[in-house]
Amino acid sequence: MIEAVIVDVVRTASGRGKPGGALSGVHPADLLADTIRALLVRNQLDPMLIDDVIAGCVSQAGDQTMNIARTAALVAGLPESVPATTVDRQCGSSQQAAAFAAQGVRAGAYDIVIAGGVESMSRVPMGSSAQGGDPQAPLARRYPDGLVNQGVSAELVAANWKLSRSELDDYAARSHARAAVAATSGHFDREIIDIEVGPGQTHRVDETVRPGTTADGLAGLKPSFYSAELGGRFPDVDWQITPGNSSPLTDGASAALIMSEAIARELGLTPRARFHSFSVVGSDPLLMLTGVIPATQRILARSGLGLAELDAYEVNEAFASVPLAWAREFGADEDRLNPRGGAIALGHPLGASGTRLLATLLNHLEATGGRYGLQTMCEGGGMANATIIERL
Repeated sequence: MIEAVIVDVVRTASGRGKPGGALSGVHPADLLADTIRALLVRNQLDPMLIDDVIAGCVSQAGDQTMNIARTAALVAGLPESVPATTVDRQCGSSQQAAAFAAQGVRAGAYDIVIAGGVESMSRVPMGSSAQGGDPQAPLARRYPDGLVNQGVSAELVAANWKLSRSELDDYAARSHARAAVAATSGHFDREIIDIEVGPGQTHRVDETVRPGTTADGLAGLKPSFYSAELGGRFPDVDWQITPGNSSPLTDGASAALIMSEAIARELGLTPRARFHSFSVVGSDPLLMLTGVIPATQRILARSGLGLAELDAYEVNEAFASVPLAWAREFGADEDRLNPRGGAIALGHPLGASGTRLLATLLNHLEATGGRYGLQTMCEGGGMANATIIERL
């Protein structure tokens, strides 16, 4: 079988996804182009050798329309002969992009692919692609009681797994603490690239990390998603999801250089990891965020690995209730869960988050000598991707 390997993976530092955020003045195509360009420069790769560029993006409106992957590829200086496509699997879009790239390599359809993603939530607000419409209106026939937004789904997860407010806030504070330690220790240095944000100004520090965050401080925040109508519909929900135990609106981009192991060796490049296993599942669109559980069950069955054999697991922190429910379901070692912090601290630039997790996971495995790492991502509409990589 042809092995698909990761030669390199990079990301921008996070920017707050609102006007005035560190990356809000940078066009999202430029953000993605900078990650593509960094991969070429760092690995001295002839861009003519790239077979395709696959990039995730969720809010494909405004600056992010018209196949942003193709725009970014051209901005990065790739030859016009190199194609590109943009995919949307909601929050897992760039994780899916990497999976498509690796699967194409393993199938022999590609030799070299760049897979990544981008989201500028400051310039293209979440949900703006609906343009005032109701894209899910036909689902009322199948779900007459109505679906809910992800924040309410996070509340339902917390209620179903009996997670307390203190557990959620403790976890969120820990995410910031871990990310702050990783940053000051230089653990993100290899994955973060410089982004020019003004004359003589570069951005390379995650703007969303708040080192001084405490559970006591978070305890004073009010729930974000309660309404009298929802309270009546879900009487067992305690309404505990706040801005503090949720991922923030974020700008960012990330990208991975993926190729066959044989081609990497031929080019004199050193593979850092190989793609071991993949899974993707659908799940209840009301709970929406629980797909990480069946996705993990499926990938463990396919890989033949047990959870104890995994040295680290990145479970995207869209909301604190998601990784906590996942950990409770599997009896997971929480020291291995998002060991460098997660999206609550590092941000969640939707379309870019999948390959951001990949970058952080791979660098952690290399720093600790770990062999296997899992990443899994809950996704809008009730889906989830899971990927296992093996450090080489």
